[in-house]
Amino acid sequence: MRNISLILKQFSRSVLLVAGLVAAGFNAHAQADAAKGEAIFKAKCTACHKIETRMTGPALGPQLTEETDDAYLIKWVQNSQALVAAKNPKAVKIFNEFNGTPMTSFEDLSDADVSNVITYVRTEWKKIQEAPKPAGGDTATEDKGPSSVVVWGLIGVIVIAFIVILVLNKVIGTLERLLLNKGGVALVEEDEEEEKAKADRTAIFKKIIKNKKLVFFIVVCGTIAMGSWQWVTLWNTNVHQGYQPVQPIKYSHELHAGVMKIECQYCHVAAFKGKNASIPSLNICMNCHKSVKTESAEIHKIYDALGYDPNTAKYDSTKAKPIQWVRIHNLPDLAYFNHSQHVKVGGIKCQTCHGQVQEMKEVYQYSPLTMKWCIQCHKRTEVNGKGNAYYDSILAAHDKIKKGEKVTAAVLGGIECAKCHY
Repeated sequence: MRNISLILKQFSRSVLLVAGLVAAGFNAHAQADAAKGEAIFKAKCTACHKIETRMTGPALGPQLTEETDDAYLIKWVQNSQALVAAKNPKAVKIFNEFNGTPMTSFEDLSDADVSNVITYVRTEWKKIQEAPKPAGGDTATEDKGPSSVVVWGLIGVIVIAFIVILVLNKVIGTLERLLLNKGGVALVEEDEEEEKAKADRTAIFKKIIKNKKLVFFIVVCGTIAMGSWQWVTLWNTNVHQGYQPVQPIKYSHELHAGVMKIECQYCHVAAFKGKNASIPSLNICMNCHKSVKTESAEIHKIYDALGYDPNTAKYDSTKAKPIQWVRIHNLPDLAYFNHSQHVKVGGIKCQTCHGQVQEMKEVYQYSPLTMKWCIQCHKRTEVNGKGNAYYDSILAAHDKIKKGEKVTAAVLGGIECAKCHY
């Protein structure tokens, strides 16, 4: 009996111990605060992670749902490289998956802080999974407007209705004549009045033709009007002011240059260095959009052009293809314009020629870009030669000429490539 009581006593202690550990575990999960985890996540994690999509690091929602070992996750967040150095198979696998890119260690976070973050991520991921999907899939239905069949159908109905009205008017007139004739009413007077009216109109027209001064005045006015129209038409030949083509990607200068305050030269880097401002490389776009607005359909056009897979964060050059941008500003081949000379040397702002680009959702040609327009600008723009290396060299050359010293064409920029090759 005594042995049985001892066994029961030890068993009860074991059960109480296990129950205590389970309760402690539940208590730890209960104490995890998603709100605190959200604050930590936004401060520490958003530079590399999103909950639903992959960025520099993996999408945390599915990752933390699949991985249930919170103790391992806490160690990974606090010091992932220690786990990799210790040859932890989970740590080594994910380290290799991201091409050996180490995760930032957060040793300043306590176990409770990391638990809060894990709770927040799992809670948000559950909300995303349970959120109702839009009918017809994730893509919004594009509003293409009325079909051409409907438009042409309406035009056809209008034309038919107009013809019917004309026919009915003719029929009504004929019926009225028949009824009047049947009633014995003579229509001779009406016919005479119509002929008299026609004769009067003919007489007035003949009278106008005989008035030589009036005819001369009409001819002069017509000649002036036609000449002015021809002059304006010829003058505006190949002037595309207001030209606004549809681009393959809906890029908003209003958002990037206006709201985000991004400098023009961040994208158009060649404006400071060469003749052309150049079309920005898509790699410049990827500086931000590798992790910003990754869900946008317009951003995915950039991914497709680069052969970039956002899920693996890898490029496939075999899938890359250029984006067919439509050029807006065109100058004739006979005209030479150098962006760097105007922007860097002259200090002219981009808006002087291109208008308030930071307010344009879609860029259009703001200026006429005619020779007259350029000459007028050159006439009113003052040259500031103080502290400008280009004008300093010109002044130095002029001083040498005044002193009778030898000055070659090379000193005045005669051997610059752009003088001949453009």
